[in-house]
Amino acid sequence: MQNTFKREEKLKKSKLITRLFAEGNAISVFPIKLIYLQVDHGSPYKIQAGVSATKRNFNKAVDRNKIKRLLREVYRKNKYLIYQSEHTKKHIFMFIYQGKKEIDYKILEEKMIIILKKFLQKNI
Repeated sequence: MQNTFKREEKLKKSKLITRLFAEGNAISVFPIKLIYLQVDHGSPYKIQAGVSATKRNFNKAVDRNKIKRLLREVYRKNKYLIYQSEHTKKHIFMFIYQGKKEIDYKILEEKMIIILKKFLQKNI
């Protein structure tokens, strides 16, 4: 499996995002919150994912964009955990950064691995 995050893997449809926040389940490992929902999204990939950082915690767009870049990168490198599992059905994800301060890449990666493993345990 390639470590890419292509356009078809990105969550962009506003109807799906609205439905995700209305009906989705959540897993939280500070500072990341994962909201997920099983839905047939029409993409050839198992997961469509989006990332978010709140304006309340990061007033400057530069800071929000950096956090979102880090989240995308950490997800891109560790999504193999989900794709290795044969039990995973099609889902949509939203990763929300909830911390008030920027944290180190390695810590963020550890938290992402924990949250993806928790997702797999809940859905098997």
